[in-house]
Amino acid sequence: MSEPSRSVFLERQTYRRRRLMDAARMLPIVGILLWALPLLWPQDPEQAVTTSGAMRYIFGIWVLLVALSLWLSRRLKDTAETDASRPN
Repeated sequence: MSEPSRSVFLERQTYRRRRLMDAARMLPIVGILLWALPLLWPQDPEQAVTTSGAMRYIFGIWVLLVALSLWLSRRLKDTAETDASRPN
């Protein structure tokens, strides 16, 4: 018989910090995909998106990416500070 597999225990703070780091790494990729989305918008003059609508979309995505980056960086900073203040 084979041995039962042991579960790998990851501390909750370490797990959360790693997931935040993964999210921070994925943010530029998500941003590129969202900025490339207007390339798929219809080119037909009857269904075309106005230039002002497209600019609002691009600017909105930019603001969203900045806000998410700020939130992720503060969360990562907070987790790093709590890890540093914790005794070994």
